[in-house]
Amino acid sequence: MSLHPSLKGSSKIVTKRNVLKRYERINQLTREGKWKEGEQVFGLPKTKILD
Repeated sequence: MSLHPSLKGSSKIVTKRNVLKRYERINQLTREGKWKEGEQVFGLPKTKILD
């Protein structure tokens, strides 16, 4: 029995994400000096994805 193409592993899928996870945004904002420890994690400003 063959495997349906939609069930293949994710290792073959390499696409550029256009959304960062919250912890990735916090890390990036911390590096830029725009977020400090203990601040609100909701309503973070948008950040550009750097390759």
